[in-house]
Amino acid sequence: MPNLKKKNILLIEPAFPIPGKSRNHKSFLPIGLLKLASYYRKKGHNIQLVRGNLPRRRILFNPDLILITSLFTYWSKYVRETVQHYKKMFPSAKVIVGGIYASLMPEHCKEYTGCDEVFRGVHEAAEKCPPAYDLIFKGPIPYQVIHSSRGCIRRCRFCGAWKIEPCFTYKRSIKKEVVSNRLVFYDNNLLANPFIEDLLREIAELKYNGKPVRCESQCGFDGRLLTPKLAQLIRKARFDYPKIAWDGPYTEWPAIEKQIKMLVDVGYKSKDIQVFMLYNWEIPFEEMEKKRKKCWEWKVQIADCRYRPLNQTFDDYSPRIIGQTNKDYFIHEKWTDEEVKTFRRNVRRQNICVRHQLPFYSATLERKKISKEKINKLKELPPEQNKKWLKDVWYPDQAPTYYPDLQGKIKQQETESKQLTKLNAYF
Repeated sequence: MPNLKKKNILLIEPAFPIPGKSRNHKSFLPIGLLKLASYYRKKGHNIQLVRGNLPRRRILFNPDLILITSLFTYWSKYVRETVQHYKKMFPSAKVIVGGIYASLMPEHCKEYTGCDEVFRGVHEAAEKCPPAYDLIFKGPIPYQVIHSSRGCIRRCRFCGAWKIEPCFTYKRSIKKEVVSNRLVFYDNNLLANPFIEDLLREIAELKYNGKPVRCESQCGFDGRLLTPKLAQLIRKARFDYPKIAWDGPYTEWPAIEKQIKMLVDVGYKSKDIQVFMLYNWEIPFEEMEKKRKKCWEWKVQIADCRYRPLNQTFDDYSPRIIGQTNKDYFIHEKWTDEEVKTFRRNVRRQNICVRHQLPFYSATLERKKISKEKINKLKELPPEQNKKWLKDVWYPDQAPTYYPDLQGKIKQQETESKQLTKLNAYF
């Protein structure tokens, strides 16, 4: 006879250092826990979803089972803190940890956190259940996470997706799953689905509550699989802000340019296209700067991804601290702390220029309130004249400017008010 006893199941997302504005953002929604909630609800069990290490009075019952999710391996300490907190509070409950860290480093997770059990990979039964969005959102669902496939046909050394989901599986249709006008695809390689053309045509015709759905691919599109026909179908399916990856060397730029052109030709604005770039990796800083400048020529944005090894269990990187070492965060042997922070800073400034169609960047203009009329006048000035009025002016196609030390940042901030006074007087 099956065990029909109703259980109390506590689902927990640890207190990961996620910015408050991103807590319910599409990038950090605890989708695995929401599917588990639906799965156990169907079995008649009591469910509670919590975030962080809450006091006893906030827990609705004495749990029989505690399921804790994990994200990146370098956030392992937050998982450990959560396991220890709830094991102390509920010593008789069984504690299981699943998710990315648990799947990539199961032995480390078991020993380091002290959990009772580690769950690896995807829970196949829960995967068939719709996420319990009511545990997160009150009212209409602002966006819905969708998987039309699992796994990936690629075996990139820096990526753990194919290790967590070793088998590539896919769906022919997703229309019966739709419960929102905004779909966010979590597929690791959406275009690898052999039925992708039919799927995109289906999405193009999809409506929810009488309105067409809009889409986004969180992991972007595999540009090596992109064709003019697929680009057109992606556009018709109303995918916003398309992303492609440029993980290889600078010499690959003709292929990347071709992929961007396919997207532009079907109606996407170049400034709305993003190119994933992995840095702090085997391609050195100087070559990454060449890739950055190429994106400036194309007027596309860069989605920069700082590399961490798949077994890295800590990351204390800080953009505000100069002179960090491998004791603080992983720094590739071909990179330095200064280069890591310089590249990130240059990408950020360049993206601002691309988004706002500015020929240059200036912290003075970014931080102070200056009218559009004055900014347009500055746009028309030659670089030499702009550099006269804006000491911090930076042109994306110039030689890399290295990340300033703390004293340099203080001096820069002290001069901003003086520059603003001069600008107002000039105009």
